[in-house]
Amino acid sequence: MALLPIDLAMRAPRRASARLLWLWRSMASRLVLLTLVFVAVPVLLYDQFQRADEASQQLLLKSAQRQGELIARALEPELLGVDRTALPSLSIALARYGDDRTRLKLLVRPRVAASASGAKTGPEPFFYVAAAPSLSTADIDAERRLLLEQGVLDRLGSSCAGNATLAMRVPHAEGGEEVLSSITPIKTSFGCWALVTSHATEAYISSSIGRPYWSTPAVQAAAAIYLAMAALVLAVLAGIWRNLNRFGDLARRIVGGEDVPDQESGNASFAARNTVPELAGVAEDFDRLVSTLRDSAQSLRRAAEDNAHAFKTPIAVIRQSVEPLRRALPAENARSQRALTMIEKSLDKLDGLVSFARRMDEAAADLLAPARRRVDLSSLVERMAGGYTGLLAERRLHMRSRIDAGLVVRASEETLETIVENLVENAVSFSPADGTVSVRLTRVGSCAELVVDDEGPGVDPANLERIFERYFSHREPGRGMPEDEAAAHQAGAAHFGIGLWIVRRNIEAFGGRVRAENRPTGGLRMTVTLPLAA
Repeated sequence: MALLPIDLAMRAPRRASARLLWLWRSMASRLVLLTLVFVAVPVLLYDQFQRADEASQQLLLKSAQRQGELIARALEPELLGVDRTALPSLSIALARYGDDRTRLKLLVRPRVAASASGAKTGPEPFFYVAAAPSLSTADIDAERRLLLEQGVLDRLGSSCAGNATLAMRVPHAEGGEEVLSSITPIKTSFGCWALVTSHATEAYISSSIGRPYWSTPAVQAAAAIYLAMAALVLAVLAGIWRNLNRFGDLARRIVGGEDVPDQESGNASFAARNTVPELAGVAEDFDRLVSTLRDSAQSLRRAAEDNAHAFKTPIAVIRQSVEPLRRALPAENARSQRALTMIEKSLDKLDGLVSFARRMDEAAADLLAPARRRVDLSSLVERMAGGYTGLLAERRLHMRSRIDAGLVVRASEETLETIVENLVENAVSFSPADGTVSVRLTRVGSCAELVVDDEGPGVDPANLERIFERYFSHREPGRGMPEDEAAAHQAGAAHFGIGLWIVRRNIEAFGGRVRAENRPTGGLRMTVTLPLAA
């Protein structure tokens, strides 16, 4: 008993490992994992590329700032002695340093003159003096408003010091845009000058200066290509997954015999119904496999019937021949009468063996090609439970049933009747007089659960799994059976030990499971679980 917890502790990691391995092999899990990778990779790459772009942007702006400083130092001698009359001539001086790619704008904030009372009249605004190349009045006003809105001119006007880098994009009235890269102050006796440097080169226009990194053409093109690639890969995998599921549904319909009209017309095949070119070879192999299974099942049924007929005919002849011998022999000839009795019992046993062999072959045939259709299990169990009224009265037993309505499974109605019949008759045969047989059918999650209880002696715990084995019988001769069944068992009737084996094989063929357990209050409980039809 001390080994049980250790065994359970060792079994739990194995189950967890098996579950993880199943999840890893599942195409749905891999599709989810691939989706997560496609989401995570661009996030990581975007962060890295954004940092690299910020470094590149800083280099560009520093270079523009240095360029503005050099131009400002070159213009400073010409600005030192300038007055209002010389302002128009500054365009010529500024044109020496500007071109279509590097554009310069010169602004000035004249020094505030003192009033007659000695008080200042207030700060003068910045005025555009010159631009190289020349700009339209609309562009000049738009750029000045932008600098005012950003507070750049206000900060500059308070001290007229500090070379500042800018990162602003300014559109032109004739189309296109330029990037304001730096503003360099020059302080003279006339006032505070501001040299605004802007660039329209590809290096600046295509960069992220003055706009979010994700809005750059390179990033948007890369994102479009990546999204197209991710969508294509996911669509391919999703298509494979969907086609495999469709292929599986087709397999269940064909094997389950749901496409009877198509079968008659010769179209109920994987090859005819398959829509995936890559699965054409697999579809043909499946068709051959299904055909082989159906032919094998049909051959088994035919062989079972032929063999049973072949054996039962001589058995019947022998049985008929024994009757005249018994009548002809004197009753006082005990030895001969006993020999005839042994012959009759052997014939009974041989007849049971023939029936058993036929049932085994038919069960094997049903497992090879089980028919699956929608069956109202609730109606079937309710109808069969009501059919045991006479047998229960004969055995002085009571039936208690609870059946939920509307439980539909995908199986064979004939096979389900065999399953219910075996379970109920097994419970009836073991129940003592005045006992109760309970039949309960309920919904548990996505499954239908059928529970059959009896108040018999139960089963040795060591044999709970063995009762589903072929040829195994846990019944003691004469215990819990009427005299005729006990006599048959004594005579070696072979139908004992296969009923529950057939039950388990049939249930597992329909994707269900069955288990046996002893009830705490006495008796045996048989629980059958079958998946509900979608």
